[in-house]
Amino acid sequence: MNFLNEVAGRFPGAVSLAAGRPADHTHDVEALHSHLRTYCAHLRDARGYDEREVARELFQYGRTKGVVHELIAAGLRVDENIDADPESVVVTVGCQEALLLTLRALRRDAADVLLAASPMYVGVIGAAALVDLPVVPVPEGPDGLDPGDLRDAVRAARDRGLRPRACYLVPDFANPSGTTLPVEVRKELLALADDEDFLVLEDNPYGLFPLGEERLPTVKSLDDRRRVVYLASLAKSCFPGARVGFAVADQVVRDRRTGARRLFADELAKLKSMATVNTSPIAQALVAGRLLEHGGSLLAGTAADRAAYRRNLRLLLDGLARRFPAGGGHGVSWNSPGGGFFVVVTVPFVADDAALERSARAHGVLWTPMSHFYPAGGGERQLRLSCSAVGPDGIEDGLDRLAAFITTSTERGVG
Repeated sequence: MNFLNEVAGRFPGAVSLAAGRPADHTHDVEALHSHLRTYCAHLRDARGYDEREVARELFQYGRTKGVVHELIAAGLRVDENIDADPESVVVTVGCQEALLLTLRALRRDAADVLLAASPMYVGVIGAAALVDLPVVPVPEGPDGLDPGDLRDAVRAARDRGLRPRACYLVPDFANPSGTTLPVEVRKELLALADDEDFLVLEDNPYGLFPLGEERLPTVKSLDDRRRVVYLASLAKSCFPGARVGFAVADQVVRDRRTGARRLFADELAKLKSMATVNTSPIAQALVAGRLLEHGGSLLAGTAADRAAYRRNLRLLLDGLARRFPAGGGHGVSWNSPGGGFFVVVTVPFVADDAALERSARAHGVLWTPMSHFYPAGGGERQLRLSCSAVGPDGIEDGLDRLAAFITTSTERGVG
């Protein structure tokens, strides 16, 4: 990520099809004031707070688990059919903290490992490294993680004396691959997790943004044995500047020292109290106000964004098809995700960091080498395109530049 930022900084005129951040065309500073007023009105009307209590809620540290947990739990029931006890919700500094706390809580000793679908989000690789939790990659297929491959990976790890603690996956429009797990596969993974005794860490930042109207049930909504820790970010559905995410950790665990039983969320909160203490109450107020303004539903609150991302993804896929028509002998192919932000393009040359730098310098277009998402190697002739942060003109211009780069690189036989 530092390399991508550095390249973007050195080539500010380049069109970026690399950034996976949400669009900012709807951002309005005045809306922040509106969100804050909405939340303060909620505190007065729904909780009966007086002005002094409202001020304390915003200006003081607040509870470690968060102050908008009840609103998040209510929204999950509306949008995702997830019936979560508000006390199982831990509001975090972005989803990255939720992931980091969960991995730290799971890591007991050197035998523990994390399984993860590969290619994988670079943030999970980094978070696992910070807590000294080795990652065992499980290769994805066209429909995401295969339960049979996961079972083999679990048993192979145990044969080596390792203890698989959890499997991390992004079931909807994954970053970076764009794959989506079919419903039956989600059910098989849950049954496997129960049979083999490991958790599923479901990261769901893109589930609100399908290309069509149908949204698949989250793995957590299918979970009747509390095998899933649900991780979510409000960056894509509200705005990333607030840095608010959360974990739903409703598993009941036993304290190894005292033997007392408590929610796994309480263990995450304990760790959070020693790391970030709490998540900014003002940041929580802003995202909660936006949620309240749409009846408590993130789905309702993202209608405009959803339309823009659908348009952009269609433009990207159609634009690739026009520039690299079937049967053209160009050696270029790509997947067709059912939603989200990302498309993976396969090219007939090595698409590494050096190729990216040449692309930026000679053609003015940025993309992401897929090899960064394979901790055990892979993806050397693939690149990831993102369509979330650019408009229609940027997509068309970026694809023109990308096509020129690919054509030149193919003719020269280098990236």
